Amino acid sequence: MGEDTVPETNKTFVIGHRNPDSDSICSAIAYAELRRQQGLVEVKAARAGTINSQTQFVLDFLGIEVPKLLTDVHPRIKDVVTEEVISIHQSAPMSQALQLYHQYRIQMLPVVDDAGQAKGLLLLNQATELFLVPVEPEKLRRVQASISSIQSCLGATPQHLADPERVEVLDLHVGARREASFSRWVDEIIPQKTILITGDRPGIQRLAVAAGVRLLIISGGTPVDEELLTLARQNNVSILVSQYDTANCVWLTRMSTPVGLLAETEFLVVKPNDLLEDLRLKLTHGKHSGAIVCSVDGRVEGIATKSHLLKKSPVRLILVDHNELAQAVPGADKVEIIEVIDHHRLGNFHTDLPIRFINQPLGSTCSLVSTLYQQAGIEPEKKIAGLLLAGLLSDTVILKSPTTTEIDRKLVPWLEKIAGLNHQEFGSKLFSAGSPMASGAPARKLIFTDFKEYRVGDYLLGLGQVEVVNFHSFHQRQGELMVELQNIRKEKGYELVALLVTDIVQGNSLLLTAGPSELPFVIGYPQDAENLYRLKGVLSRKKQLVPHLLKVFKGI
Repeated sequence: MGEDTVPETNKTFVIGHRNPDSDSICSAIAYAELRRQQGLVEVKAARAGTINSQTQFVLDFLGIEVPKLLTDVHPRIKDVVTEEVISIHQSAPMSQALQLYHQYRIQMLPVVDDAGQAKGLLLLNQATELFLVPVEPEKLRRVQASISSIQSCLGATPQHLADPERVEVLDLHVGARREASFSRWVDEIIPQKTILITGDRPGIQRLAVAAGVRLLIISGGTPVDEELLTLARQNNVSILVSQYDTANCVWLTRMSTPVGLLAETEFLVVKPNDLLEDLRLKLTHGKHSGAIVCSVDGRVEGIATKSHLLKKSPVRLILVDHNELAQAVPGADKVEIIEVIDHHRLGNFHTDLPIRFINQPLGSTCSLVSTLYQQAGIEPEKKIAGLLLAGLLSDTVILKSPTTTEIDRKLVPWLEKIAGLNHQEFGSKLFSAGSPMASGAPARKLIFTDFKEYRVGDYLLGLGQVEVVNFHSFHQRQGELMVELQNIRKEKGYELVALLVTDIVQGNSLLLTAGPSELPFVIGYPQDAENLYRLKGVLSRKKQLVPHLLKVFKGI
């Protein structure tokens, strides 16, 4: 996978929400390590969005690599079309195609040129109809092939060849008559359009060559005398000697048509990275029963059929720090979610099968993951303990947030000891490094740095949060932030979009809003200025702001 496509197959990814904060990233890394130690194969941490400056500081400080970016986990064609590609060259005879159908138990064969690029699609049922379904005798005689392809199909030894590569439509006959009646029959045919198969019958052979038939096939491996060869050269007659008996020579000659002449030239082409859902629509609502999977340069890489639509994506997810699909990486609803580890309210999440779902009202997901380490009797290594401490301190605002629980407080000394860090000093450093307001980042980036969506009935709310050490930098940028909030509301169709600016030193917040005209009369917070409200003692979006706004908009 690149940075924007489905990842390598057979992987389980531990991943947070689309706008990851420190708790989301740190808990993903730490939980992936725990599950590895517990024996879960091929599990690794990932992220669904760009990390913020605070998280970057934490990872740099602890010397931990940034998790892989997954912007999309929609199942792709390459995730389910994994079989070895079986193709056939356009010049190969139909007999070879039948061998491949039987050997690999397949129904479709991509027909390719010398460069491996698709030239057609050979369907077993359509191709065999030409040879097996009874038709009028004259059509049964027709062979469209070159002498070279007939030679290849028979495994014959050439005695003399005239223009062997030219593809022609010829009539196939067997020289089983007596010489007298055969001599009369020769007068009734067009020799230049005739293939004659005969065994050890020198008289018939000589009459056919003298008449100038296009091709004489001698069955049973009978040798050819020099006199006959001299006559063949004079009359421009090709001669092949086959070890097969006459009956098998007839069958194989009929099977000598190059598959390029029989293949469907109107075929469906898809790319390995195309969405599996798009393939589903094409195969279920279109006329095609399969598609050729081709690389960007046109080389055949596989065949996709309706049976592939039944295969599961090899990508599995463990969600941390969220349990709503609206916040999950795009495509999460199309792959198997095997676990959820979270500390937020329950959303609209559902699964087809029972899964491990752990949700506890703690101050951070890192707190929850820490308890899982303790329950498993596994002590996290030093760097992992540092990650867990960082996520805990970030989400609880160094234990000042009202979401902080007694469990969070008890975990801090345990993590401090393992990580070798003082939580006050470490917390101050990560919040100083993580305040984006004074960084000069664009207004839109500030709003979306820690942004989540919430649905209340028919209303969709969008709430961002930025933490500062004072409101000075916010007031300097208030105007541009307001303009951007209004733009986002219009673009996304939010009933309300707002930015919660939290002073972690004073323990207060300001709420800048773009919402309905009646908002000032129903929001219930004192108004500092137009579209700006003061939220005294509010530090937590999840526990303090969101429940209040949900109640407000239920009443509108």
